[in-house]
Amino acid sequence: MSYQTLQKAVTARLEIKKSEFIAYAYPVTSREQAMFHVEQLRVKYPDARHWCWAYIIGDPENTTSAGFDDDGEPNGTAGRPILNVLQHKSIGNIIIVVVRYFGGIKLGAGGLTRAYAGSAQAAVDKMTLQPYVPMAQIQILADFATEAQCRYVVEDLNGQIDDVDYSKQVTLTITIAEQDIENLKERLAMDGRVLEDE
Repeated sequence: MSYQTLQKAVTARLEIKKSEFIAYAYPVTSREQAMFHVEQLRVKYPDARHWCWAYIIGDPENTTSAGFDDDGEPNGTAGRPILNVLQHKSIGNIIIVVVRYFGGIKLGAGGLTRAYAGSAQAAVDKMTLQPYVPMAQIQILADFATEAQCRYVVEDLNGQIDDVDYSKQVTLTITIAEQDIENLKERLAMDGRVLEDE
């Protein structure tokens, strides 16, 4: 399961036969997040003719969730071409929304397909992609005396400390790459232990 994800949102603009195509790409992890961006762009560009989109949640090769919408363009000429670009480039956890202002010249089905695919590609060309790394949230139980060493090991493995709970002992809630969990357990050794799910 190796695919790329988008680091931060990007925008690209194309003008084709006086029609303006504005492509927005956002990193997302759920359909709800994806649809939120579509609604935001409908509000931002209320006078646009179409808001066509495609999203992929998870691995583009074996997607857990994907969707697209032609939003009134001829069937198969907008959403599907955007989705095809994402699948071809193996980009997951993303939505691309293309806002279209009609310029008065009809492009025809082939022209529309090329325009939407080209808009998606223009956004991809501006993207900063990173390999997807499955993350896990786990807890570490430590003594007060070893908390600093536990924090050091977590940060050294590029983990993130989400929460710390102080009672008789210290419970650190962390997010770390799944592939680093065994390494974390070995490196903590005597300083703390990873709490396993019951």
